Amino acid sequence: MARDRTQGEDYIAPLKRLLLGVLIVVLLGIFLVWRIDSPRVERFRAQVVDRVMPSFDWAMTPVTTTVALFRDLQSYQRLAEQNRELRRELQQMKAWKEAALQLEQENARLLDLNNVRLDPRLTFITGVVLADSGSPFRQSVLLNIGSRDGLVDGWAAMDGIGLVGRVSGTGDNTSRVILLTDSSSRIPVIVQPSGQRGLVVGDNTPAPHIDFLENRELVRPGDRVISSGDGGVFPPGLLVGQVASDPGGRLRVRLAADYERLEYLRVLRHHGRERIHNPGALIGPELPAASSAPAPSSEATEGDNG
Repeated sequence: MARDRTQGEDYIAPLKRLLLGVLIVVLLGIFLVWRIDSPRVERFRAQVVDRVMPSFDWAMTPVTTTVALFRDLQSYQRLAEQNRELRRELQQMKAWKEAALQLEQENARLLDLNNVRLDPRLTFITGVVLADSGSPFRQSVLLNIGSRDGLVDGWAAMDGIGLVGRVSGTGDNTSRVILLTDSSSRIPVIVQPSGQRGLVVGDNTPAPHIDFLENRELVRPGDRVISSGDGGVFPPGLLVGQVASDPGGRLRVRLAADYERLEYLRVLRHHGRERIHNPGALIGPELPAASSAPAPSSEATEGDNG
């Protein structure tokens, strides 16, 4: 016999409506109880909360965890923003530090220019480096002083510490300085304390080599190298640098001048040594002129012939 399914469905619909009505009544009762301001009701609510809330801690755990996670995310976001801000400030501080170091170095060079002790007979002209025309084949700089300021080819140029090069070519308002590192540069020097003489020969490298030493065994790395003044091109006693040895064992000069930051140069007025115009007087007395010597007589000549 077939089962009539419509009989079961007839009971479900009224049951749903009944449960819905009971739920609405319970909710309304809870609402009314919760809204009543009677002291008894207040005590009842407190008792209900004390009984019910502790047992719902497990239900509040996901909520509290979610809230804590959200707060942690906000904290991490603030930390990330602060980190980015600190990085920007660090970059700015690095830029300021670099500017301060450059100013400090420039100040030190200017102080060195004022405090360098030279021969009191030497005067100088200070110029600003306009451009660096260095290349793999030529090492030179341009200055903003020229022939109008009295510059002459061959005069020595120094920074605040050591010798830089020599003037080679002057215009009215500018001049060119060939650096010691240029391949055409040849400077006679003395190595101290041994007193050995030689030539600092440029080869377009930051450390020119030393040639034509009298006794190489007496020269050690770290020895002081100064200009000798031979040839009358440079005045003597100008600091060039220190002796160094390359991996091949060749002696070179670690220049004292800061070639990386050539901004101001001091050109020394040097008119050369006193030239000797009468070297014979240093060797012996002057010989009498040929015209003043007495001529031999004819009789003496005849007698000799006879």
